[in-house]
Amino acid sequence: MEPIYQYAWLIPVLPLLGAMVVGLGLISFNEATNRLRQVNAVFIISLIGASMVLSFTLLWSQIQGHGEYTRMIEWAAAGNFSLQMGYTLDHISALMCVIVTTVALLVMVYTDGYMAHDPSYVRFYAYLSIFSASMLGLVISPNLVQVYIFWELVGMCSYLLIGFWFDRKAAADACQKAFVTNRVGDFGLLLGMLGIYWATGSFEFDVMGERLEDLVSSGMIAPALAALFAVLVFLGPVAKSAQFPLHVWLPDAMEGPTPISALIHAATMVAAGVFLVARMYPVFENIPVAMTTIAWTGAITSFLGATIALTQNDIKKGLAYSTISQLGYMVMAMGIGAYTAGLFHLMTHAYFKAMLFLCSGSVIHGMEEVVGHDPVLAQDMRLMGGLRKYMPLTSLAFLIGTLAICGIPPFAGFWSKDEILGLAFEANPSLWLVGWLTAGLTAFYMFRMYFMTFEGDFRGNDMDIRAELSAAVAPVFGPGAMDVKELEHDSEDHGHDDHGHGHSEYPHESPLTMTLPLLILAVPSTLIGLLGKPWDNTFEGFIHAPGEVIEEVSHFDWTEFGIMAGNSVGIALIGITMASLMYLQHKIDPKAIADKLPSLYKFSLNKWYFDDLYHNVFIMGCRRLARQIMEVDYRVIDGAVNLTGLATLVSGEGLKYLENGRAQFYALIVFGAVLGFVIVFSVV
Repeated sequence: MEPIYQYAWLIPVLPLLGAMVVGLGLISFNEATNRLRQVNAVFIISLIGASMVLSFTLLWSQIQGHGEYTRMIEWAAAGNFSLQMGYTLDHISALMCVIVTTVALLVMVYTDGYMAHDPSYVRFYAYLSIFSASMLGLVISPNLVQVYIFWELVGMCSYLLIGFWFDRKAAADACQKAFVTNRVGDFGLLLGMLGIYWATGSFEFDVMGERLEDLVSSGMIAPALAALFAVLVFLGPVAKSAQFPLHVWLPDAMEGPTPISALIHAATMVAAGVFLVARMYPVFENIPVAMTTIAWTGAITSFLGATIALTQNDIKKGLAYSTISQLGYMVMAMGIGAYTAGLFHLMTHAYFKAMLFLCSGSVIHGMEEVVGHDPVLAQDMRLMGGLRKYMPLTSLAFLIGTLAICGIPPFAGFWSKDEILGLAFEANPSLWLVGWLTAGLTAFYMFRMYFMTFEGDFRGNDMDIRAELSAAVAPVFGPGAMDVKELEHDSEDHGHDDHGHGHSEYPHESPLTMTLPLLILAVPSTLIGLLGKPWDNTFEGFIHAPGEVIEEVSHFDWTEFGIMAGNSVGIALIGITMASLMYLQHKIDPKAIADKLPSLYKFSLNKWYFDDLYHNVFIMGCRRLARQIMEVDYRVIDGAVNLTGLATLVSGEGLKYLENGRAQFYALIVFGAVLGFVIVFSVV
């Protein structure tokens, strides 16, 4: 099988080639390229499909026992410094390649239906392709420098895709917010990289870990300094994987088209942070302060995301905060040393969260037929309800994803989340308690979303709710799944009603290109968790921490498993029951609870006031500082320059009258000046 490894570099290069060809076509022959919509889509999907086939081949080879394969070339050299680039294929990189390519392929197929009427259909495919290529390049990178290069490429692609509809102010602001927030984390990552290189002289993951441990144990580097380097590196994943306190960009990223929301939240950008923590595990595991920081950052993030999701009415933003919460589980797992459990949850979450986001896009696509192309109305769950009757396939997929994320057996999320909670209990019961409470909140808000969207009576034609929502937020026309030319004509030309600009009275099921990826993703969302059964953990035998030796367990403790699993499923069932009483059976009034606990309700609704805090402290603070600097520039620097010019002008004007060309007069002036100096020095 080794010859196939020599072509592993094609995995990221093929989608990159697709993006380059289509991009050059858009630059050079824009109209012709845009007319060939389906041709370009098939071309890009075929290339990511080829990458997927190659990824599966390499994963199968790794499963069969093939060793790690690394191929390097010298990229730059100066004196003793040598920087090598290349690619490495091991268990984790092969698995990540499969996750990224499978999710990306299904998202691209789905995109054909979702973006069918968008005038920038081809450009969107080019962006998707380069985004996938960047993430694939990141996961096969053999050292920290190459990871950093692709890390920034992923950030650039997210900027382009979140702001894809850049003519909408909300989208333009969201992509800038994502870019700036990630720069904060990336600056910390860069400082940490340079610090570790200064200490160890290497960018290789294993070498950095070994040398840093030796330096700390020998006393050549203070443990606090090593911890500082590790925490600075961790700042990169904090921003990229939307961890507290740099999580604020992820919900706003929902302003991009739904397919990219699925790709960002499932298998690419946010997964990059957890992947880097896994790659840097040889460094982190020997620094207790760093591990504790990672664990508690993840725990706080998981709880924070869940509490905010409780009050979200926008279906995509509810899923976004769900993603933040689930990423917190993964990071917490890494911090407690549960390396395998964290990556296992990353894999299961990639499939069911991609499916949930694509389901939300399918719902929005159907709602736009009723309420028009206004995201304020099309994405608000208060206008939904009863969609199971009109969108049976979408509702089935969403229910499977909801059961998976809630940790209900035998769905995928149960096995991965339960493993994290079990190991957290062994490491630190406080962390387990936070994770356990979060599991209950997760079940509540996810079934709240399901009941509000798919059960009960359809509320999309309730003009009172529409008017209330439209008044609360000024309507913004978003090009999602629509033809922008529709906006150039009167609504009567398209059969729109007078109120919502919709095409029909009720939504309908999405086309096959959108529902087929949902049904395909439902399979791993249901079954893939069985790879991590604790009594026969196939996943742990394949993926484990560097240097860790897996011992065969001769006796499995069913009692311990039953207690831990019972606790996690029990709290989830309590959350589901509460959601059912409030939003399905209507025996409890959510508004009454909100009125009784107004402070907690507003705290959740206003997202813990993080956005307000950052706006007042950083944005307004920077503006005040800029104004003060502008005053200094205007009054001091410009004043000094203007004063110099004025002095030159006045002195020049005065001296020109002394220039008469008579040598005697010049001599008299010189004599007077000398006499003046003599008098002054004599007095002094």
